[in-house]
Amino acid sequence: MIKKYLKTLIITSILDLSPIIIGIILWDRLPDKIATHFGADNTPNGWSSKAVAVFGLPLVIFALEWVCMLATKLDPKYRNIDDSVMMKIVLWLMPCLSIMMASITYAYALGKEIKVGFIVLLFMGALFVVMGNYLPKCKQSYTMGIKLPWTLNSEENWNRTHRFGGKVWVAAGMIMMLTSFFESPFIMLAVVLVAVITPTVYSYKLYKDGV
Repeated sequence: MIKKYLKTLIITSILDLSPIIIGIILWDRLPDKIATHFGADNTPNGWSSKAVAVFGLPLVIFALEWVCMLATKLDPKYRNIDDSVMMKIVLWLMPCLSIMMASITYAYALGKEIKVGFIVLLFMGALFVVMGNYLPKCKQSYTMGIKLPWTLNSEENWNRTHRFGGKVWVAAGMIMMLTSFFESPFIMLAVVLVAVITPTVYSYKLYKDGV
């Protein structure tokens, strides 16, 4: 599988690490302490050294992408993941996340006014819409999809749960995007919980009904 996605992995890995190049270019303009975590009011509440912000965060995301790829290779049902759209989404998610985080971090460090809550909600909403659209096409596996004991033991339960879950995730994503102007982490948390719990309950009901 890794050989098949090697070209994509090389491109996405370069993009994962691209914020390092930008950080080096901006090095002299960046402060020694950089805000890397923000509260609900867009005020920073977590700080890192310049080196950690520039090198550490992109490297963590880079490593995470390769861990995800290796984990899918070890999946007993990895053939169901091979050539799946969801696999491509996961691979391209990492560079998008790396670039978004770096953009927020560098912009704030350079004195720009950044609406972190708005950006995060908009990003999460778009992600849920995209994944929700492809969730029904996701085949049984231990690394992707709604992995519950009863979905993994029943292909019909898996398929029906993912068709239902896809609709829920799309709706959740749209709500997050529409409410992104409020910049409320509580709205995001509530929507994510509903998006996770609703398909789980639905799937369990199917299981109790013998599906």
